[in-house]
Amino acid sequence: MELWLSFNNNEQRLRLPILPSSFQVEVGNLNTRVNINEIGNINLIGKSNLKEIVIESFFPAQEYYFVEYTGFPRPYECVEIIEAWRKSGRPIRLIITETNINLPIAIENFSYREKDGTGDVYYSLELAEYVFVGVKQDSKSYGYVQNHIRPAKEIPKTYVPKPNDTLITVAKKTTGNSANAKIIAERNQSVVKKNTIVKPEAGSTISAILQLHNTPPKPKQVQRGRTI
Repeated sequence: MELWLSFNNNEQRLRLPILPSSFQVEVGNLNTRVNINEIGNINLIGKSNLKEIVIESFFPAQEYYFVEYTGFPRPYECVEIIEAWRKSGRPIRLIITETNINLPIAIENFSYREKDGTGDVYYSLELAEYVFVGVKQDSKSYGYVQNHIRPAKEIPKTYVPKPNDTLITVAKKTTGNSANAKIIAERNQSVVKKNTIVKPEAGSTISAILQLHNTPPKPKQVQRGRTI
């Protein structure tokens, strides 16, 4: 069995020279207990919590017969490596061979000490699973600001304003965010004057139609002169 810590996709790696005598992975669910009248407590099962693991061992100051390998860093070199990772604000990876442990992790706590005059540095390393969260870019936002608190609305290609509509209400209805009123105005300059939707003329049944999707500019016509 080998225990490896690595940083930045194996740019830096540290194999622990002394394996811990034991380790334990703790994980549970984020369940919620609710009290309901006439029923009592019920348990609402939630999603899985983050895995946690504590590693306790020591960095040897000499090559004991039971070390895992030779040529390992000096004790305080190991301390400096882990401290640099902890201060980086970035996750590291924990791999324990011959097990199913291969996790991105965050360093929660790191403590170390000397205790017997040998120069060995004893340490405790508290680790917690790290989850990478990516921001999904919605290709159908058409350049509008999306409200990420609620699911994004399907934005129609066009919209015919109602009698009492304003740019703000149109933006709220069509894009889910009233902050998009300015973008709609910029895309509809022919029917929006001074941030106001142009109303149809008296007696006309034709309303202004607002274009909501991005419309690519028309290619410029290049007139070629005749050659003589």
